[in-house]
Order: sequence, then C-alpha cells, then structure tokens
Amino acid sequence: MATSVAAAARTAAEESRSLDQLYAAAKAEGGRLVVYAGGDWKDQQDDTEKAFEQRFPGVEVEMVVDYSKYHGARVDNQLATQSLVPDVVQLQTLQDFERWKRQGVLMPYKPAGFGKVHDRFKDADGAWIATDVLAFGAAYNKDLVGADAPDSVRDLADPKWKGRISSAYPNDDDATLYLYSRYVKRFGWKWLEGMARNTEFLRGSDSAGTRTAAGEKAVGLGGWVTPDAGNDPDAETVGMIPRTDDPFVAWGQREAIMRDARHPAAAKLFLNWQLSKERQTGDGWSVRTDVAPPAGLKRVWQYGNAGIDGFPAFMRDRAAAERMRQRMTVYIGEVEGAPTPGHLGTHPGATKP
Repeated sequence: MATSVAAAARTAAEESRSLDQLYAAAKAEGGRLVVYAGGDWKDQQDDTEKAFEQRFPGVEVEMVVDYSKYHGARVDNQLATQSLVPDVVQLQTLQDFERWKRQGVLMPYKPAGFGKVHDRFKDADGAWIATDVLAFGAAYNKDLVGADAPDSVRDLADPKWKGRISSAYPNDDDATLYLYSRYVKRFGWKWLEGMARNTEFLRGSDSAGTRTAAGEKAVGLGGWVTPDAGNDPDAETVGMIPRTDDPFVAWGQREAIMRDARHPAAAKLFLNWQLSKERQTGDGWSVRTDVAPPAGLKRVWQYGNAGIDGFPAFMRDRAAAERMRQRMTVYIGEVEGAPTPGHLGTHPGATKP
C-alpha cells in the first residue's frame, strides 16, 4: 500500500490552477492559515505575512517563528496528542521532513513550478519542497575593519581580533554547528581555541549579523549572510561568501503541508505563491533553475564550498551531530541566554478558530 501511494505521488502532476483560482479556493475554505517557520525573532516573518495578505486580501496567515528544533519537537508532540496546529511547516531541521514523510504525516503536493526546482531542493514525491535558499557564513563591517579586512575566517584566531567578533553558538543551531565543523576540518581545533577567545557567542543565528551591521562588532560569524559579489560600494557590511574559498553552508529551507492541515486550500496557495517567480526573483539565490542568480554570482549549487549535499547528510546523522555539539561545547562553553523568539509553549498559533 505504501509503495502504491508513493508511486502515485511521484507521477502526480504539478498544480495547474492559477494563483487566482487557488486564492478563490482559500477564501471559500475560510481564509485562514498557520505556518510554523524556523527563525530567530518573533517578528521575523512580518514582511512575508504583510506581502501575502496584500496579495490575497481576505486570507489571513499567521507565521509563528521559533527555532526549528523547537518547532520540530512541538509538531511531534502535537501529532502524538492529536492537537496539530500548523497547516504548513517551514524549517531548517531537514531530517524531520524525511522522517515525517516515512510516518505519512505530510501531504504529497507539487506546486506550480515544481519541475523547475533543482533536484536537491525537492522531494521526488512532493512530500516537501524548498522555497528559500539560506546561507550561513561570515561578514564584516567595512568601517570597523578598515584596511585590515580578513581574507579568510582563518584570520579570526589572531589575538588582534579579541573582543571584535560575534558569533551564533555552534552548539545551539545545527546549521552553525555544521559550518563550524567544516571550519575545524579546514583550519583545525587550535583555530577554534584561538577564535573562541576572541568571540562573543550569542543565541539566534542573525544576532551576530545584527551586531555587525549596527557597528557594535567588526565581524559576524556563524549566521545568516547575504550572498555578496562585492558590487555594492554603499554596503555597510561585506559578506565573505562566496567571494573567498572558505567553507560556508547553504541549504533549501524545506516546506511541507501537513496531511491533517485544517486549511489545505490556503496551504496550497501559500506554497504556490512562495515558489512563484514573483517571489523567487530578488537579492538572494533561488531554488528554481529558471531564475538567474544575483549579479556577479553563480547558482548556489555551483559552489563546491557551499555544503549543499553535506548539510542534509549531517542533519540525518543525529548521533554524529550530538558528538560534534558536545566537542564544540568543550571549547566555547554551554549555551547561555533565553531563546530570542521567547518561550512559545506547546501550541502557539492555536488561539484563533
């Protein structure tokens, strides 16, 4: 039975309805949608909410932002207690989507444009699809580094950088953990020992970048970085990816519709909108093969130092990830501080009918 279901999903056609037709179905359903989105700040997805609701008046979306590892555990708890809240999950915990597919709790669905999505960024059966390419690496503030800009992350172990670096905790966020594991493989554990002495570690994958952009730290490491070809003379910060050969981490943030979603029509509208060219064309890399990369850059899957294949494999091997996490902790200490989105409890987003 499972084999026949998978085969049917694999051969299922892409969505053929237009966004306007999907919009009509979402309104008829009740005009409500809940998305659990991985992120760092409560208001991080406010622009997405606003853009969606302006594009589709009368369809309300609530995007609940929390660290992906907490959302994944939250969804597991809700499934176990038959109290599922989200219609759509949009998370960094790539391994959860593969497990949820095996458990049969995701709705196989291929939004319009599915065939144009790079194979690394979609499940062949449509159980999940990536709609955003995210990248973690390093960046520096041009004014604060002056003529002393680092040529490589390797330089950051030098004592001259003491107190001038912020980084996300690698033992708090798995993408940062994978990034640091690649740094250590390239530069060695002695590099980590020296770099850690120079660095303020923070919760939240964009906290270091925020400090760098604000001029509080010269270098931000281990979190979100906008791909940078070095073409913008007015930019306050300069991303070191992919302009150096340092390792960085890029992945497709996966999205899926839950099989028991209460608002499946609105969920389908959301995925189609997210994957549409109007949303995929912008400053960053696209998951689509028919959308050009930012000026001066190649497509993300053409960078050998991006870890496109390595990160999903790292996320699958939870035992190895935990060993690496504890080894990092020996060097930098335990994670301290409250989670940046706050404490959301077991069922955020469930307050409205």
